[in-house]
Amino acid sequence: MFRSVQHMIYDLIEWRSQILSGTLPQDELKELKKKVTAKIDYGNRILDLDLVVRDEDGNILDPEQTSTISLFRAHEIASKQVEERLLEEKSQKQNIDINRQAKFAATPSFALFVNLKNVVCKIGEDAEVLMSLYDPLESKFISENYLVRWSSSGLPKDIDRLHNLRAVFTDLGSKDLKREKISFVCQIVRVGRMELRDNNTRKLTSGLRRPFGVAGNCCG
Repeated sequence: MFRSVQHMIYDLIEWRSQILSGTLPQDELKELKKKVTAKIDYGNRILDLDLVVRDEDGNILDPEQTSTISLFRAHEIASKQVEERLLEEKSQKQNIDINRQAKFAATPSFALFVNLKNVVCKIGEDAEVLMSLYDPLESKFISENYLVRWSSSGLPKDIDRLHNLRAVFTDLGSKDLKREKISFVCQIVRVGRMELRDNNTRKLTSGLRRPFGVAGNCCG
């Protein structure tokens, strides 16, 4: 709603500048005023504001000088025009949605490209970073994990892959695109001692995988 009103205000500002410039011919000026009043009436309608009744030239009718029947008929005409505009907007949106769905259905598969820049998380030991796609409504993962081994120094274990940690989630079909929500989930598994504060060398363990953290971002 905010974006729609924002675009309408931008249009009105531009049209107002054209009207005040005084360079438009009379016929173009008349058509532009009609566009302005139609845009204002449409904006008032979607914001549930009062409908302003106007004459053929777009001027606001004075109830003190206009008969009740004339006001009623002008209100009927204005309401009908606004409703037709709303139906037209709704029809265009439906056509766009239908075309988008048809395009999705005609495409066999899609892919999601992921580029890992950095892991900003104080772990203290080596870790495994697992990224995957998750459907929160069905409570299940819909992709395999992309695994990156991260060292305790804050760099990838495979230093040759620094700034080149890329993956592509492939074979996402039309069914996946129609899901109401898809979350991108990142799991962090700490690899090392049982306890980070364990300094007893006789009890020191290594190589144990312990869940450390998880984060997610809705991408659909």
